[in-house]
Amino acid sequence: MARSHRPSRQLAARHVRGRRNGPVLAVLRVLAICLAVVLVSGASVATYAVWDITAGISDNSVDISGGDDPTEAPHLGIGEFDGGFDMLVIGADDDANQDASLYGDRDVALNDVNLLVHVADDHQSAVVVSFPRDLVIPIPECTDPATGETRAREYSGMINTAFAKGGEKGGLACAVATVEELTGIDIDYGAQFTFGSVVQLTNAIGGVEVCLQEPIFDRYSGLDLPDGISTVQGQQALQFLRTRKAVGDGSDLSRIALQQMYMSSLVKKLKSDGTLGDPTKLFGIAKVAAESVSLSSNLANVNTMISMALTVRNLDLDNIQLVQYPVGEDPYDSNRVVPSTETAEQLMAAIKADASFSSDPDARRVGVEDTSTDAPADPSTPTTTAPADPTTPGGTETPPVDDGVISGLVGQSAAQESCVVKN
Repeated sequence: MARSHRPSRQLAARHVRGRRNGPVLAVLRVLAICLAVVLVSGASVATYAVWDITAGISDNSVDISGGDDPTEAPHLGIGEFDGGFDMLVIGADDDANQDASLYGDRDVALNDVNLLVHVADDHQSAVVVSFPRDLVIPIPECTDPATGETRAREYSGMINTAFAKGGEKGGLACAVATVEELTGIDIDYGAQFTFGSVVQLTNAIGGVEVCLQEPIFDRYSGLDLPDGISTVQGQQALQFLRTRKAVGDGSDLSRIALQQMYMSSLVKKLKSDGTLGDPTKLFGIAKVAAESVSLSSNLANVNTMISMALTVRNLDLDNIQLVQYPVGEDPYDSNRVVPSTETAEQLMAAIKADASFSSDPDARRVGVEDTSTDAPADPSTPTTTAPADPTTPGGTETPPVDDGVISGLVGQSAAQESCVVKN
């Protein structure tokens, strides 16, 4: 039986590119896939390894439920989840060991990366929704557990300010509450990454193939790659995932597309090179994650993650959708985006109903070009659908999409092949 979800908040929008530079925390989208390395493993691990890793994870666990989210005790039996689950993965720039010479000084922690991971009740499909960092939405009232300070609701704030509003121990909970209100989806689990560990994680994975249409040298990220196929890992992978100004239109939307391409390539690699069945590789990746990831307390043990693994390990690549939350230009600030109501409602209705859907091949996707054999002739052609009036109040619930394309939805499946387009 499908889980119930709260009614989604009706918001409206248009479309625009982002502007802000600085440390590109969107690099952490790849860390969601690194976490998935642990989640999609079906391998058994030694008792010592389980307890060692679990101890590291538990030390960094955080409550996302306001006190109603006790830590699960390690259990002996491991099996598939009963039904699906939803998890928010955020990337917050709050690493005390961060090299300011590489990433700049930060006076506030921002959740610049926000990924909603949804696994269907029948375990046959999954969706990863990327939320642009410059998305302007309401931010709910949040309390900082460390100080007890409660910060009032904001009716118009950027999504990437939610973490700072909740404080170090309440930031993940505030980000979860913000995305729950926006989407109407009850989020079961949370994971918080910093980007200081991306080099270690990509090294543990062993590198990922990326495709470039032309050579790219980006003085902002330091990326220097030839055209064609390259395998990137470590610092070079970090540079690739930080790149924004050198690809597409230079916006955060271009970077989302680039990172979705990277995630697709990573999933293919993990399924083809035996990583998911190699306890040694999985242990190394889990150790890195244990040292650098903060998980919600109900996710803070390895057995829970292995249960997730058993739930999603056999997902078909065609049934994994990597999509961008539908946005349009903020009518009051061309450097910000707001929800595109009609498309967002269709997407959320489809996710809640576990309905099969795909992104729109005719929607304008900046940053990458689809190179699949069945790709449309001109994937850069923009849609002609007029955006909704952002001042219009919420209307009736949009019915789910049945086995078809959601008009205007930008993204790809994990099975699709794509290549980075130079700015």
